Amino acid sequence: MKILIALLFMYGSMLYAETPSGEVILERIDKNFDAKTQILTATMIVKGRRGTRTVKSKTWAEGEDKAFTEYLSPAREKGTKMLKLGDELWTWTPSADRTIKIAGHMLRQSMMGSDISYEDIMENPKLSEIYDSKIIEEEELEGRACYVLGLTATQDNIAYHSRKLWVDKERYLPLKEERFAKSGKLLKTLVINEVFKVGNRWYPKKMTFKDVLKKGSGTEFIIDSIKFNVKIPNYIFSKAALRR
Repeated sequence: MKILIALLFMYGSMLYAETPSGEVILERIDKNFDAKTQILTATMIVKGRRGTRTVKSKTWAEGEDKAFTEYLSPAREKGTKMLKLGDELWTWTPSADRTIKIAGHMLRQSMMGSDISYEDIMENPKLSEIYDSKIIEEEELEGRACYVLGLTATQDNIAYHSRKLWVDKERYLPLKEERFAKSGKLLKTLVINEVFKVGNRWYPKKMTFKDVLKKGSGTEFIIDSIKFNVKIPNYIFSKAALRR
């Protein structure tokens, strides 16, 4: 009888352990995206009310606080550069030969006319450090079993007070996201349309961002290539590199 009770207890514990907490799920998401360094090339297709435009870029990043982007095309944007150091952001354009610091209300502006704001790229990418999380329900999305998480900001200076995430149970990759203001108004949506495997991790290949307050069909962001944990020269993450 004691053995039977022990087995039932173990079985019950195993069932309980099958569903991780919202906090654990967020930590696994963060771990999947975490890298000491990364270099990526990307294509951004902006589908605005006046037509569609394509922007190509290359980004070097180190940890959470350092990132340098150079725009490769079209000709109008070629050579434009952007540098993030901690909570500061600068841009440089060859046509004006001028370095501009992006701060305050300017952070809410659209990046290259897309549905992605400067504020979006400045926010801490580790969700577990700025949000509390709980599982709302479990749901299937595009044939993938998902945990549906409700996130609430733990800090006041966060761009989105709450979020709703559909997280792939197997890959711990958010496949869909809704971002809300403190009032509860929906501000932006994000859908991962395609994923690919890089080493031992699954990563977004193609994503669609939509600012619901803007006209247009949204912005597609496609990762053309990406390398993790590669050596990046220190000079890349400097204001001097903007004018090179």
